[in-house]
Amino acid sequence: MHHRRSNRRISLKGAAVTAVGTLLLSACGRGGGGEAAPSPSRSSHIICAEEGKVAGSGSTAQQNAMKHWLQEYQSACPGVQLRYSPIGSGGGVAQFLRGATHFGGSDTPLSEDDVEFSRRACPGSRAIDLPMVGGPVAIGYNIEGVDSLVLNASTLARIFDSRITMWNDPQIQRLNPDARLPETEISAVHRSDDSGTTQNFNAYLADAAPEEWPYEKVKAWQARGGHAAPGSDGVVSTVSSQSGSIGYFELSFAKAKGLPTVKLDTGAPDPVAVSARSASAGIAAAKVAGSGQDLTLEFDYRTSAPGAYPIVLVTYEIVCADGTPADVLPALKSFLTYTASEEVQAGLARIHYAPLPEKVASRVRHVVGTLS
Repeated sequence: MHHRRSNRRISLKGAAVTAVGTLLLSACGRGGGGEAAPSPSRSSHIICAEEGKVAGSGSTAQQNAMKHWLQEYQSACPGVQLRYSPIGSGGGVAQFLRGATHFGGSDTPLSEDDVEFSRRACPGSRAIDLPMVGGPVAIGYNIEGVDSLVLNASTLARIFDSRITMWNDPQIQRLNPDARLPETEISAVHRSDDSGTTQNFNAYLADAAPEEWPYEKVKAWQARGGHAAPGSDGVVSTVSSQSGSIGYFELSFAKAKGLPTVKLDTGAPDPVAVSARSASAGIAAAKVAGSGQDLTLEFDYRTSAPGAYPIVLVTYEIVCADGTPADVLPALKSFLTYTASEEVQAGLARIHYAPLPEKVASRVRHVVGTLS
């Protein structure tokens, strides 16, 4: 049964309040009913819905992937309007829970409290986490004369907690014996907004360097000192413009700015460079920790497997298991089926994201088919 909810039937204009940027797309197909009926498409992996307005907001980690998805989806299906505002994971979850959007993007799964709150946004049901796009959290830096840099979890923890403050510090030099490290002050840049990227970076440091990182695995930055910037695009812009700086953001942002990235000493035979391939190796070791339709993943941030990059995240699309308005449901299911398709996932590496393991992606597609 499909439910209509007055608190979730909103205008697209109202759904985008406070959005840093807005991405628009169109889709096509057959709507009005509960299921998205097949409709001719120029891409075999896209089944369109004829009409519907879908609002989403959240993670900036998936911002570049979303841009790519929107371009292809719009090219194939010029009909239904869908809006995604990249305002950060915290904002995306908050907007979804108060009924302002039909899906939220978050780099961390819903908390137990969030699940309870979601029962008001999803009458008779609850929200679930659907992993959709994976990727590494790159550590980008801007140090004059240094184009290769190796760090480990302990050193990163001390840098981002303002306990290592100079680039020629002996602990950094030991990891880079052949590098000419300058006597330059370190400027560590972190997110100013609540961020799933921050939470994943916190989780990595807390698990891989527990003695040096006493902070909780939460979306808000807690460490001492440093400089703050909003969104992944704000952090990467600050790092790229400020000599001596270092920051964390998704690999696609580093590639777009041409910033060098840190290789991690994980205990593997060789330091691990960040890439879509090395991130996929890290994500492949993840376990599904959710139950029922919820597909929350659990990562091993302490892996020392050769070629496995440990600072990885998955962006979840947060949706109602049941209770999405009938005039929205076909378009929402069409879009999520497309993003989880084998063809789309296989193409993510070309834009510096990591595809979901097929065993996970196939489960996502199955759950999307059950949404009502």
